[in-house]
Amino acid sequence: MYESPELRRLFSTYSNSKTPGRESIADHLSTLSMAEHRDDTLIVATATDLAVYPGGGAPPQVQGFRINIPGFTELTAISHLGPAIASIVAISLRGEDELWRRDAQRLIDDTRRVRAADGTQLWQESLEITAFEGREERIAAMVDYACAISERYLVRALAEPGYLSPATLRDDLLDGRSTGLPVSMNRIMIATFALYALDFTHRLVNWLDEIRVDWDRTLFAITGRQGRPTAGTSKATTNLARIMHLVSGGRLSVDRIFVAPTMPGFETPRDGDLSEVVAAEEPIRWQLARVMSSAELAPIMYDGYPRFAEPGLYGPDLHVGASSVTEMPRIHGPDDWLTMFTRLRLTLEDPRQLLAAGVTDFVAEQLLEAGNDPMAVTVPGLDGEPYPPVALAAPEQRQ
Repeated sequence: MYESPELRRLFSTYSNSKTPGRESIADHLSTLSMAEHRDDTLIVATATDLAVYPGGGAPPQVQGFRINIPGFTELTAISHLGPAIASIVAISLRGEDELWRRDAQRLIDDTRRVRAADGTQLWQESLEITAFEGREERIAAMVDYACAISERYLVRALAEPGYLSPATLRDDLLDGRSTGLPVSMNRIMIATFALYALDFTHRLVNWLDEIRVDWDRTLFAITGRQGRPTAGTSKATTNLARIMHLVSGGRLSVDRIFVAPTMPGFETPRDGDLSEVVAAEEPIRWQLARVMSSAELAPIMYDGYPRFAEPGLYGPDLHVGASSVTEMPRIHGPDDWLTMFTRLRLTLEDPRQLLAAGVTDFVAEQLLEAGNDPMAVTVPGLDGEPYPPVALAAPEQRQ
């Protein structure tokens, strides 16, 4: 391909990101911007960890989240029961009888194993999650119950030809309308997401309070893949932006939050080795400086034209009778089931959304209003729900 050397030189004079010396005009401005923000706190989120760089060359601190904290996998396993059984229904609709029946039996076997291993001791002693103190017995009962009603539905599907369908899934399990379930699977899914949010936010607030983050001078970058390949690519579609904004008490300006799915972060540190985390700071600060410096040109070049306004982190409130939503509506209380269940549908149907984002911001908001006291928060789908202490399935199925 022919390239004019003169025009190529002109192009590179302004912008040449591949030059190690950072000698283009754009690089000069970015270098100045980076220097201006070098002492600002930088918080970086990867898919599994958060790092706080205090600025001024001070060493970072790291804390895990999602799969890197106790209880995440266990709670997610229960929240996956609904989509797992829905997937079995979808497989059956394709006429793959042998496949769906085999998968149904696998799920039955796994739920029975979970019920045999579950109990208050698991949540109280083995996992030992501070934010769950006082709720361990209820959580164990919820897990047992979720496995029992899932097993009951699948056993009937295997035994009764024609029973497995989207309608029976919704009526007999997810909503529980026709069977009169004490607690529906939809509420259980909400509870698992809420419990994760309770633990994560509680840990996060304690950690950041110890560090004493100066929120007015903080940059927050969300790097790499967050969940599905298409998910969490904007501030409105990642629960981390909403949670961090809440945790800061609104002091973290939304225009200082950067969602950067193509920006490399760092791998989870092993054995306390933070060398990769330390090495990541400079390139991340440089990339953010490039973004901020280009945004700085807008008012210089186009003063008098309409300016960009940050979109809200929430969509419009959901109203009874609405047939569709395009963004996350705000939850208005622990009994706002219409909004919470609509959010569950949105997280599945909208490829931009994170699957676990159904109620995380709502729980975080409650927790912060309660002074970071987990017991002062209502966990929707868990607190006040009539989970039976003894599960519905026959005793021999607990062996």
